Amino acid sequence: ERAIRPFVIGRKAWLFSDTPKGATASAQLYSLVETARANGQEPYAWLRHVLERLPAAQGVGDYEALLPWNCTPTVPL
Repeated sequence: ERAIRPFVIGRKAWLFSDTPKGATASAQLYSLVETARANGQEPYAWLRHVLERLPAAQGVGDYEALLPWNCTPTVPL
């Protein structure tokens, strides 16, 4: 029950996704956050790390280095 609690709580908020594109975007973001958590990352720090470096990525190796099981984001003080 504890593992699915965030999903159940979020379900009420997802009722207000007005368009299919909005619902898809919400599901994709939820998937990224939960994948980061499952790999021991703090979701906000990992997403910030990825979004800052994604524009400079040029090849498959660059993208793979940003996956949550391959990277260690640095948190600025």
